[in-house]
Amino acid sequence: MNDLPLIDISPLASGGDASLVASEISRASRDVGFFYIVGHGVSTELQSELEELSREFFALSHDAKMAIAMEHGGRAWRGFFPVGAELTKGLPDQKEGIYFGSEIDANHPKVAAGEPLFGANLFPALPRFKETLLEYLDELTRVGHALMRGFALSLGLESSYFDDRYTRDPLILFRIFNYPSLPPEARASADVELWSVGEHTDYGLLTILRQDTSGGLEVKSRDGWIDARPIPDSFVCNLGDMLDRMTGGLYRSTPHRVRNPGDKARLSFPFFFDPNVDAEIRPIDPNADIVDDRHERWDGASVHEFEGTYGDYLLAKVSKVFPQLSRGMLE
Repeated sequence: MNDLPLIDISPLASGGDASLVASEISRASRDVGFFYIVGHGVSTELQSELEELSREFFALSHDAKMAIAMEHGGRAWRGFFPVGAELTKGLPDQKEGIYFGSEIDANHPKVAAGEPLFGANLFPALPRFKETLLEYLDELTRVGHALMRGFALSLGLESSYFDDRYTRDPLILFRIFNYPSLPPEARASADVELWSVGEHTDYGLLTILRQDTSGGLEVKSRDGWIDARPIPDSFVCNLGDMLDRMTGGLYRSTPHRVRNPGDKARLSFPFFFDPNVDAEIRPIDPNADIVDDRHERWDGASVHEFEGTYGDYLLAKVSKVFPQLSRGMLE
């Protein structure tokens, strides 16, 4: 495949006949685990406003950005981190970013209990940033629910299959990443081991990504690495490890990486629509043959050997990408 599939999901978003959409999702999920979506209903004005506010934030001084550093978020895994603070395969990524999640009331039982991953968002002191971001999270959550109905139909299941078992109260995590330009030698050659984000797979069910016009996202297909070039008013969707596990490897959690190709900063907005942290992840068909691609995975691990809740899986991953932060989260 030279290009990723592009799927119009408007029937899912509107509640219409989604049989064709389900068929297209099935094909994309089996072949490459990545696809673009259009017809999602998220306004371009909202997307543009969030991008403009994000550029304003990353243009602030280091000290101003560190005012909402992750260390201030405690066990909630929210806030800003500087370039090099996040690791992939043990190496520092060439990006900075802000982590957000669902806006949760302080009286929520998990917040009151001090459980990891739950707590207050840390917002920069920029006009309309909080309001814009929360509106965006609401819109992407709507799209996530619609897409999971499509995934269920694509597998021959009731449309509510994932909602009934995993996503009625999903774990919503959202990132805004800023990738500085790389040295010219790194931009010119893939042999230079300096990545904006190294090769990895995503942990949960579904990622819905907005990227700016810079390019640089690469997807590992069966025929090699391909570019997920920006397409106006589209989102890039990819499957995570949990959907790979649930389907016995029928649907693929595909490795991908980022190298900012230009001489200007690149922005991306990954939205993670994941199972409830307390949900135990089980195969849809426990008797089905498993297609295990551990020999192809960046970490050599098998998602099909994992047993436990999604929270267990996610916290184990956090301990590798943010080792200093995870010590405080897991204590």
